[in-house]
Amino acid sequence: MTRLNGKVAWVTGGGRGIGAAIALEMARDGADIAISSRSIDELNALAVVINRMGRRTVCVAADSMSFDAIRSAAETIREELGAIDILVNNAGGGAPPPDRGDASAEQLDDQDFINNVNLNLFSAYRASQAVLPQMLERGYGRIINIGSGYAKRSGGPLAYAAAKHGLVGLTRTMAGQFAQQGVTINCLCPGWTNTKLVDMDAMAKFAQVDVQTMRSRIESENLQKRILEPEELGPMAALLAAPESAGITGQVISVDGGYGV
Repeated sequence: MTRLNGKVAWVTGGGRGIGAAIALEMARDGADIAISSRSIDELNALAVVINRMGRRTVCVAADSMSFDAIRSAAETIREELGAIDILVNNAGGGAPPPDRGDASAEQLDDQDFINNVNLNLFSAYRASQAVLPQMLERGYGRIINIGSGYAKRSGGPLAYAAAKHGLVGLTRTMAGQFAQQGVTINCLCPGWTNTKLVDMDAMAKFAQVDVQTMRSRIESENLQKRILEPEELGPMAALLAAPESAGITGQVISVDGGYGV
């Protein structure tokens, strides 16, 4: 299948996990792929695989928490691959803890909250702003924000959950702004997924249980009683990126095994 043939897709946080899985799926569907993150080694390793599939690839080391870095990344991608048709805002997770310096515990807590909202919400805004003008000029674009099971219900770290709820609002409002100009914007929400973010040992230690108990507890939270693999997000992302998905916009779509149902 080559329904994305001739399209250029940019996946932020694309070096591993869900981002890498989506990049590979879109490459299989015919897209040329740009991947960005702070870890260039991971990007380069993934690029080798994508190139073997016959797709063009660009790797850009970029901090999604920086407007300048994201604007520069977008420009590099356009120069190397051409106009960006598809943006997957996948960058997110846990922000690095703030530098202690002379800050009080309260100040550190405040900065940690700000950093995590910055990474999980503002990063999507930044990258979207970097690609929207040209998408609107051409009358075509697909933006896919990667949310979370915590984007629609309570649970999870405070700043992370607040940011992911905000991402749903960003998706819906931005989709409404550009609905008649050829650009669709949707939010794809994973549940418990087998990535480095799901550190079973750390979670078990925090909950003061053994790893198997922690795993069983997590698996019980969705209807299928399992942790999904990143590759299971790829087909839905590719559908939302495809030309035939023109009627799907402003939607929050879950691929999570029935999490919290």
